[in-house]
Amino acid sequence: MDKDQAKLRKELTPEQYAVTQEAATERPFSSEYDDFYVPGIYVDIVSGEPLFSSQDKYDAGCGWPSFTKPIAKLTEKRDTRLMMERTEVRSAQADSHLGHVFTDGPQDKGGLRYCINGAALRFVPLAKLDAEGYGEYKQLFES
Repeated sequence: MDKDQAKLRKELTPEQYAVTQEAATERPFSSEYDDFYVPGIYVDIVSGEPLFSSQDKYDAGCGWPSFTKPIAKLTEKRDTRLMMERTEVRSAQADSHLGHVFTDGPQDKGGLRYCINGAALRFVPLAKLDAEGYGEYKQLFES
């Protein structure tokens, strides 16, 4: 194991490490962010890079936090594990496994459903965006 991976194992919980580094999937309905609707943004638990806004979060009923779109570019990869074809989404900077994107999302919002493991996310509330260096994302919440 290289130094970076050893450091990550110490910084992350075992579930966060398994999800982000080994492409594991958390149990459905187990994430604190599944039924969570506070204004703010979700960032990569590994790198802190911004990923999603609470403005784009919705209840898909699938058991994982779901979003209609990301607020930053994500990396997409073909995933044929589990004997089906899916599109995996990963963070652009840290290459953390986040979850998958499907085409069964709300049609009036583009039709995509980003089904994301809560263990890959850290939530930054709207009131703390400036203090945590994400002030530029406050504009997402201005009408």
